[in-house]
Formats: sequence, structure tokens, C-alpha cells
Amino acid sequence: MRDHGDGSVPHHHHPARLQTEEAVLDIGGDIGALILYTDPEDRGREIEVSPIAADGEVAGPRTHTAIHERLVGARTVFAGLYPQLRAGTYRLWADRAGAVDTVTIVGGQVSEVDWRTGSETAQTAGTAEPDAEAPGSEVRAIERGGA
Repeated sequence: MRDHGDGSVPHHHHPARLQTEEAVLDIGGDIGALILYTDPEDRGREIEVSPIAADGEVAGPRTHTAIHERLVGARTVFAGLYPQLRAGTYRLWADRAGAVDTVTIVGGQVSEVDWRTGSETAQTAGTAEPDAEAPGSEVRAIERGGA
């Protein structure tokens, strides 16, 4: 496995069960979320993201999530959910030639990156409620109250 220069090394977990629960996101203000779609062989792999500055330098700590098999309606998708990310640009840390490796998180929205083989969708940022025809996860977002 490859060391990313800061001593962290990607690792794999192998979740034994199919995820069927809805995800409830507490987003709003300057907090958004990210869904990363992958191929089945990434199941259990933990993919890290970190905020980056305008010059491309890392601007904060990495966070990670595991890729899970999720049942969405009658179909199965493999995806990782990053439920609370501060608005800004993030780097996705994985060795994937030609894959999108940055994403912009917008407060109050769910951004999506699709790494599935054959996917034409590089990145879409949309509202928190997925389109019924889109390959997205069942995601319910709740708007943060704030003072």
C-alpha cells in the first residue's frame, strides 16, 4: 500500500452486511456532505478526504469513511458517505488514474463524485434530495437551525 507522505496508509475493512438504512444528514450553513460512488471491488476500503487551499496545499486534517454496499430501491450501489464537511474544496486521497480527485463542498448541499467504471459523471453538486432517476443513495437532509 502507498504511504501518502503523512504516515497514513489507506486500509480496508470488510463490512459484512448490506446497508439498508437511510442516511440522515445534519447539513446547512457552511456544512455540506459528500457521496462517493465506486465499483464493488472498493467495498470495505476507506477513502480519505482533506480540505485544500486555493494553491492546492492541504489545509486541514484528513477524514475517512468506508465504502459500503447499499441497497437503494431495488438496486445495489457501493458508496461512501461523508456526512458533515465544512464548505470548501477537498482532495480525495486514492490512487486512481484519471479519476476526479477534488470536489467542492457547498453548505446545505450533498455533492457527489462517481468513480464507477464507465461513469460519465465526474462530479455533480446538487440539492440534498436526490433525483429519483439518479444513481444516488437514499439521503434525507435536515437543515441546521442557527442563530
